[in-house]
Amino acid sequence: MKDATKCLHAGYTPKNTEPRVMPIVQSTTYVYDSTEEVAAVFDDPTRSLIYSRFANPTVMAVEEKIAALEGGVGAMCTSSGQAASLLSVLNLCQAGDSIISSAEIYGGTVNLFAFTLKKLGIECIFVDKNAPDEEIHAAFKPNTKLVFGETLANPALTVFDIERFANIAHAHNVPLIVDNTFATPILCKPIEFGADIVIHSTTKYMDGHAVQGGGVIVDSGKFDWTKGDFPELTEPDESYHGIIYTETYGNLAYILKARMQLMRDFGCYPAAHSAFLLNMGLETMSVRMKQYCENGLTVARYLENCDMVERVIYPGLESDAGYELGKKYLKGCSGVISFIIKGGRETAMKFMDSLKLASNEVHVADIHTCVLHPASETHRQLTDEQLVAAGIEPGMIRFSVGLEDIDDILADVEQAFAAARG
Repeated sequence: MKDATKCLHAGYTPKNTEPRVMPIVQSTTYVYDSTEEVAAVFDDPTRSLIYSRFANPTVMAVEEKIAALEGGVGAMCTSSGQAASLLSVLNLCQAGDSIISSAEIYGGTVNLFAFTLKKLGIECIFVDKNAPDEEIHAAFKPNTKLVFGETLANPALTVFDIERFANIAHAHNVPLIVDNTFATPILCKPIEFGADIVIHSTTKYMDGHAVQGGGVIVDSGKFDWTKGDFPELTEPDESYHGIIYTETYGNLAYILKARMQLMRDFGCYPAAHSAFLLNMGLETMSVRMKQYCENGLTVARYLENCDMVERVIYPGLESDAGYELGKKYLKGCSGVISFIIKGGRETAMKFMDSLKLASNEVHVADIHTCVLHPASETHRQLTDEQLVAAGIEPGMIRFSVGLEDIDDILADVEQAFAAARG
């Protein structure tokens, strides 16, 4: 970098030539001095960079930042949040295993767990997160490998009792995986409450600008894999000359296996430019989350007093069932609100189609206010029973408050309600 600067400035060398903005290493491959050196890296990919299907310097810098934000020992970015969910499970499970998940999770994850994993021979047992401890304990089987939940469920907006489920999971010597997408590490750090693995769809608040799709898996490094039944980590991996991850990598076993084995085989790694864009979002995330929470609470209070609204679901409201849990786990409740409009599906769609500032789109957690009807859109593949289990009603609207002026947001909502009444 400094040599290049000298060439460009013909004899003038500035005092500081380090870039202020993260450099983009736009390369798929890396050059070595010898065949022997390349062979050594294929034996142990932690020695150096191999290929950008495994790792890239720009992406790795973002991984380190996210791991630090969540309080983990390491992280691995993926090409989408769904890829992060999938790999977090496959890193521990094989055909014949089972997992336990809260029923109140993102519809796409329900599809992934209930249908796609089933095709791979992995069973998902969905539980009511409000069920008594003994009922949840009863869902465990000898082949159960993990428990999964979302800090703030999408779109049910219920709060997951992380500490309680961590204790239940650990009683069975399995880890707790928490999807922290809506909360972000700014509002909640699940590892501090006992979670072992944290995942995100970085497409949402971490990015914040709807410019890149991505996901990430963060390893707390705190779970002792040798105390449970995890042959994937504690027995030789024949695809890497019999390496035993727990013996070789210690508290980095989980995240390094995910990279060395699963990313090698699935190749769902993000591009360097995507990581560059994600990093720009991370740099403003703490400021943005504060404003999302402020705008979100203001809109939630407005909706709570609207005669066309049957119920508002937002843990920041004292009337919300998740208010107390929200105080325990969250420093704010994000800008996402779910509410049930009177009149059901037809009225909900008329209200949404009447919005002018807010966009009707398949996205959430953006700088722009956006709205979605889960039963007709993101969760339309679910059965009526699954919709109920996921906390979704026909008249439910997911309203993602952006960073526009709050008076403009409220005016848009008010005129849409007026149109829906007519």
